[in-house]
Amino acid sequence: MDFCEIKLEKISLFLVSVVLLCTFISCDSLFKKKEDKIPVARVGETYLYKEDLKELLLNNMSKEDSTSLVNNYINNWAYKQLLLSKSKINLPQEKLEHFEQLVSDYRTDLYTGAYKEALVLQSHDTTITHSQLTEFYEREKENFKLKERIIQLRFVELPIQYLDKDLVAKKLRDFKEADKRYLDSISVQFRKVNFNDSIWVNVYRVMEEITPLTTENQDKYLKKSQFFELQDSLGVYLARVNDMLEINDIAPLTYIEPIIKQLLLNRRKLDYMKKLEVEVMDEAIKEKEFEVYEQGN
Repeated sequence: MDFCEIKLEKISLFLVSVVLLCTFISCDSLFKKKEDKIPVARVGETYLYKEDLKELLLNNMSKEDSTSLVNNYINNWAYKQLLLSKSKINLPQEKLEHFEQLVSDYRTDLYTGAYKEALVLQSHDTTITHSQLTEFYEREKENFKLKERIIQLRFVELPIQYLDKDLVAKKLRDFKEADKRYLDSISVQFRKVNFNDSIWVNVYRVMEEITPLTTENQDKYLKKSQFFELQDSLGVYLARVNDMLEINDIAPLTYIEPIIKQLLLNRRKLDYMKKLEVEVMDEAIKEKEFEVYEQGN
């Protein structure tokens, strides 16, 4: 066999291979069902498809409303696409490159941020024990000084002309077990009620509930162990202050417990992120997925 015959044979084999490859691709395309998107509008080489409009339409919309909504959406989409196209033509090249870099950075941050959050949720321990809260509070309590007055009190609001006001006042002032049971049994007669005087609340929150209390008269009525009675056109307010803390006092643990818990969780999250960064980098170096080349001077 001479050189020409060998060359022709190789060419023939190549052509057969090409034919077989084309046949394979054609068969593959026959067996795969192609789901063509239905375009509803076009600007240049960019298309808006019917499936992009699905989330706009509600089941209870009339035909007229849905048509108007779709038309407005298409026009707004087209206007933005036209502006985008013109901006790419008319803006300086350095500005376009800067914007492309911002878009690339944002895309990277979006993906990596979502991935890190998923990893944190998967492996992050959100349990904070009482001892952990107490230990942190005792160590950092000087940093938790109040920026507002807080108070513990119990109170009721009675309707105007309530007949047994004096009895309710006595029970609320004494507040022994028998008094608590009695007040609970008739609490449906009160306009407002709060018997849990172990909870610390902001003074301004109390003013919202006891409307005759104001910033001008609060010092007169809001004192530790004081009982007071106030009245306005809506009702009669009977209250007994259990305790009071002033601005710059150390906040009690029960008042700032949610804040401390969030601080501890944030610290734990940051520690996990640092550990994750080290592990990812070490694994990439070990698997030769990441290399740093020496830089020439």
